Amino acid sequence: MKISLGAVLAIGLAGLQLVAVLAVVFTSYVTSERAMLNHARLILGDVGTNATEHSKGFLHPARSAAEFAAGLSEMRILGSDNLQLLERFLFQQLKVTPQFSALYFGLEDGCFVFVMRDSGPAPYRTKIITVKDGKRHSEHFWRNDDFSLVTSKVDPTDTFDPRDRNWYQRAEMALTTVWTDPYIFFTAQQPGITLAAPVRNPDGGVRGVVGVDIEISSISEFLAQLRIGETGKALIINHNGDVIAHPNSELLKTQDQDGTVRFPNIREFDDGIAREAFSWLGSGIEAAQGRERFSKFEYGGETYISTFTQIIDDDLPWTVAVYAPELDFIGGLKDNRTTSIWIAVMVAILTGVAGLALANYIHRPVRAFAIRSALIAQGEIDATEPAPKTYKELANANETLMQEIVARKKTEAEYGQTFDLSSRAMAQTAPKTGDLLKVNAKFCELTGYDLRDVKAMHYTDLIHPDDRSHISPDFFSTSDGSATRHDVRFIRKDGQTIDIAVNAILIRDYNGDPLHAVVTLDDITESKAREKQIARLNRDLIHLSRGHTLGQMAAGLAHELNQPLAAIAQNMDSALLILESMKEIPVELREILTEVEQQSIRAGDIIRALRGFIMKDASNFTKFDIAELIEQSRRLVQPEATEAGVSIRVQTNGLPPVSANRIQIAQVIVNLLRNAVEAIGENNLANRSVTVTARQQDGTLAVTVEDDGPGIDPGIELFSEFETTKPNGMGLGLSICRTMIEANGGKLWQDATYTDGARFCFTLPVPQRGIGELTNECDRLAPDL
Repeated sequence: MKISLGAVLAIGLAGLQLVAVLAVVFTSYVTSERAMLNHARLILGDVGTNATEHSKGFLHPARSAAEFAAGLSEMRILGSDNLQLLERFLFQQLKVTPQFSALYFGLEDGCFVFVMRDSGPAPYRTKIITVKDGKRHSEHFWRNDDFSLVTSKVDPTDTFDPRDRNWYQRAEMALTTVWTDPYIFFTAQQPGITLAAPVRNPDGGVRGVVGVDIEISSISEFLAQLRIGETGKALIINHNGDVIAHPNSELLKTQDQDGTVRFPNIREFDDGIAREAFSWLGSGIEAAQGRERFSKFEYGGETYISTFTQIIDDDLPWTVAVYAPELDFIGGLKDNRTTSIWIAVMVAILTGVAGLALANYIHRPVRAFAIRSALIAQGEIDATEPAPKTYKELANANETLMQEIVARKKTEAEYGQTFDLSSRAMAQTAPKTGDLLKVNAKFCELTGYDLRDVKAMHYTDLIHPDDRSHISPDFFSTSDGSATRHDVRFIRKDGQTIDIAVNAILIRDYNGDPLHAVVTLDDITESKAREKQIARLNRDLIHLSRGHTLGQMAAGLAHELNQPLAAIAQNMDSALLILESMKEIPVELREILTEVEQQSIRAGDIIRALRGFIMKDASNFTKFDIAELIEQSRRLVQPEATEAGVSIRVQTNGLPPVSANRIQIAQVIVNLLRNAVEAIGENNLANRSVTVTARQQDGTLAVTVEDDGPGIDPGIELFSEFETTKPNGMGLGLSICRTMIEANGGKLWQDATYTDGARFCFTLPVPQRGIGELTNECDRLAPDL
């Protein structure tokens, strides 16, 4: 629905009047409200101060009485060895101080004098405990106001010892007057607090402690008499968050499951308003110490104000909390504000009626101009006829608007032709949702979708699933700057994956808000493939170069070592022949020379196998017993293991023979054993063992080498060439071992599920066919080095 200019003027005039009046009303209200709230804050603060001073004045006599009694005892004026005199003195102090609940004196030898008010057969009750020669005597006395005895009773079951009590121990440790935390007295079941003062010996030790129990119920009675607004209340909270004084004293007791009566914490207090106002204290008020706090909060649909005063003092870490409904102070202001608002509305209505007539007069020429424009559009009148008189500004604005419309249509037509006829794939996307708003023919050709398909698609629907996590629907509107470029994979309609280079420009309106993004797409699939091919060829060249260098080094080394090894074998053979001609031949010497000859022959076999492996010679495949080979490899590594303190265990039972290059398999086993021994030897570990296990499994023979070492660093890429954790290692051992096992028709891997150290496994095929066929197959599987 369109609104006429006359109505706008009338409503605007009335609205201005209403806004002006409301501004005055609300400004006055806010100023008055602030003043009243400041006054309320002062009132609540004064309440807290009065409660603080009352509490200090209420508890001050207890300190004086306790310290006075302690001083008399220290000066020997009041002898602690005369318990009856102590009883009379404490009785007089209790009688003249109505806020005292009990007075008592505990001695270092366990003696105790206790005087309290009582509701039994007499108004006062005394308990005296004496300890003499290790024997305890506990007796209760009930007395009248004149100290006359009413009755007495001996209690042989009483085990009370003042030295075990918290008040005694705290005063003895502090050597000064101390207050306990408020608690519920066991006998009277009333809230109270205890003050204790030590009695010292001339040598500085403690002879005893004077204690005063004070019921603090009267503090709650004082709070109940305070008038804070209409329904406000004050309460006192201990440093640990317990509520110890409140106008309703019935709320100050709560009982645990074991029957213990205690003060409730503010978080569980039965006064819901107080709990809402101050439960932020948590388990204590330490965080709020040293400052006064004023706040507002909502409870039951009503606004309250509250204050939180500083703690009373270091000995009494209490704070006074006060709250009251806000309406108790500003209720009249709010009623006056409502009346003022209604007056403002009535004034606005009256001024709006007057303004409507004025607006109609102002709007008349504008309306005539609009009617003429509509008649010209309908062809009912000629545009050359004179225009009605109107405002000069309106006529100029209309002419400028027509010029802008013509220019915009021309620009849109030119942009549309450029977009549709472009030789590059282009699209317009919604910046927030990624919807495809418009695409050209090249876009449809690139993606395989027609215009009907595109209308229901988003930009992210074209992206490969693995790449969608990097591109959100509002990617173009949230990216930095107005232009972006990125490479991404698209899925064509026929399922083909193509690589796309995306260039996007974010178009914004005059306010800087995103309108749409213009996206240009280029197919870079072929260029990406060429880049991957070049990278792969580069890696192959590097690998070939390293393999060639390694082959030359190994071949030269094998050639040079063969001659001295042959000489050693011949010399050992000659030595054995000489020994045969001797009459007495030491058995140990024969065994040593035989072992040297066997090991030199074995070393020569290893070197010949290495040369054959480098020359891709797979003709040395033989059937052999894997258990015997494992045992020989263990003996070869045993000296190194013994030096490192590592034990090697072998578990092989009933294994079939395998067909492989025996020397190469021995090299693999020895290398894995040495790696395990070195890993354990370099670390101070409790378990130091290596276990070799061989078993038949699924037509293959599986060999496992596991150790109790520190395990494999996750950052190491095992079996990669030149990757090592040893300071002097070349990083070729595991890589060559895997190549050897694969050349023999098996597989070598590291078991990542083993977490107690490291476990390497390899398999070898159990021969089911002729040796010649297996040799040919292993030669085919052997990789290039």
